[in-house]
Amino acid sequence: MVTVGLLYPGHSAEDDYPALEARLDGAIKLPVVITSVGEDAHRVDALLDLGRAERLADGAFELAATQPDAVMWACTSGSFVFGPRGARDQASGVAAALGVPASSTSLAFVDALKALGVRRVAVAASYPEDVAQHFVRFLTAGGAEVVSMGSHGIITAAEVGTLETAQVIAMVKAADHPDAEAVLVPDTAMHTLAIVDELEAAIGKPVLTANQVTVWKGLHLLGPVPALEALGTLFAAPAAAPGERK
Repeated sequence: MVTVGLLYPGHSAEDDYPALEARLDGAIKLPVVITSVGEDAHRVDALLDLGRAERLADGAFELAATQPDAVMWACTSGSFVFGPRGARDQASGVAAALGVPASSTSLAFVDALKALGVRRVAVAASYPEDVAQHFVRFLTAGGAEVVSMGSHGIITAAEVGTLETAQVIAMVKAADHPDAEAVLVPDTAMHTLAIVDELEAAIGKPVLTANQVTVWKGLHLLGPVPALEALGTLFAAPAAAPGERK
């Protein structure tokens, strides 16, 4: 059994991960450590503070007790605001602290698109417009083309965590675009791991959610990703490990 450790900021949808672990009947372990939060705000200055190295280092120290095989910084906005290089530096710092491979949700989105061979995407963002545009730039730097973006101006992760399934489906449908090959839902504060198949059924194309790609990338760091049911197109077929030909 593999263990993917998760560094998760604050409290909103962290229960998505133990719920998935239970549904998979222990096939993988997903221990969560809550990292410290200064201000719960989808605002660039607050997000730069949220993802600073000291907070991640403290979380990594606590996570070490779970003996993870890989670690994910399970936060999208607290990684993409640093840009691609900054996000890679975050992951490198966590990897060095724990001696295991590490990545983040933002990097996972880029890698998941490449694994699926998808380039043109729509974004269903809970964030305010200015924060969402940071994610658009991050994706663009990773080779994606964002053909449509919907932002919903939700300031706090706590509020995002209260969204009902119908609201999430409505956000995804509103953001979709005829030219988009997939729709991305970039907020780990949103409960999505139990509804990925519903989201895909609503628009008839792949949907990548933050918590979904976080788990996928954690497994991808360790080898070919196993096919898992009810987690959407991304988990429908095994993906090659980093450095392997897909």
